[in-house]
Amino acid sequence: MTKSATLTVKDGKIRSSINALLKDLLDKQVVEAILVPLAHPAGNNVVQGLVTNPEYAEQADVFAPVMPVNTGRIIQAMTRLTPANKKTAVVMRPCELRALVELVKLRQAQLDNLYLIGIDCPGAYSVSDYVKFAAEKTSDDFLKAAWNGKEDPMLRAACQVCEYPVPLMTDLTVGLVGQDLGKGLVLLASTEKGKELLEGLGLTAEEDSQAATQRQTAVDQLLDKMKGIREKFFERTKEEIGGIDKLAAVFGPCIKCQNCRVACPVCYCRECFFISPTFELEAEKYLGAAEKKGAMRMPTDTLLFHLTRMTHMAASCIGCGACEEACPNDIPLLKIFQLTGTNVQKLFDYIPGRSLEDELPPTAFKEEELEWIGEK
Repeated sequence: MTKSATLTVKDGKIRSSINALLKDLLDKQVVEAILVPLAHPAGNNVVQGLVTNPEYAEQADVFAPVMPVNTGRIIQAMTRLTPANKKTAVVMRPCELRALVELVKLRQAQLDNLYLIGIDCPGAYSVSDYVKFAAEKTSDDFLKAAWNGKEDPMLRAACQVCEYPVPLMTDLTVGLVGQDLGKGLVLLASTEKGKELLEGLGLTAEEDSQAATQRQTAVDQLLDKMKGIREKFFERTKEEIGGIDKLAAVFGPCIKCQNCRVACPVCYCRECFFISPTFELEAEKYLGAAEKKGAMRMPTDTLLFHLTRMTHMAASCIGCGACEEACPNDIPLLKIFQLTGTNVQKLFDYIPGRSLEDELPPTAFKEEELEWIGEK
């Protein structure tokens, strides 16, 4: 049973109220470390920081509207070899949490001693757009505008069509949807670890609180709204990339830098096929192929690279948009991978990152699945 508590927002300052909570987690030794976005000294970006000194919690900026890297990737690097040996709270956006869940299923990350704190997420800007934003406004300004229903066309494409802007699986949720942000936020503990955090902070928790009920009603309305937005988005995408000629044109600017592969949190292979000796060819083979065709694109196999990667991770694509953000040539990877991923996920009735109990489609076989194939 989920329990909830209220985090009072003092003087309407959301960031400082959240930072005080994070500092309390360390001061009261509820946890020994916190992985959280910290404001960069330059003031124009945030970077993930692993904090053990409570004083550094004051530099946290959890709701800064920018995501330079998907935190699921960071947890993977931290815990792939061994689990965390200290109690560590991790503050993550919904897409980051979903990526982490998929990585755990793929045995690329471990959750031992991790306390997952998820946030309701109104979206983020690209790193370059955040620089312009940070010069004039704060994360508090962003939150108050976002949850007042004001649409922001500057948000990353992934954020504008995000299917789940609220956490699906977490220990403790910092709830903003449906709340009066000038007064307080709702903290929702859905696991024993989450309840442990509330108890350690000395917050009074209750079941079926008015704030929790109010948030759930608002969440249902938000998800329904996002569903309609995504349907229109996919309709446009099908028109733009339908057919091999259009798809090839979209991928035309690709230089095969593979930034998208590196940035993707669920592209997890330790050794990628596309950087293996398979693609290390002698000059005569390139020249021989060019002679047969008359001309050959260089670098080679750009379309093959994307189609192979799409096939590999479509079931686990969480739509974070990290691939598109990493592309130096602005290829609209999000729309292509999301359309493909969503269709694959619907086929198997699978929602990536929803639960650790849901089996990955590529690893599970059901005798009755796909029976319709071949039917007349």
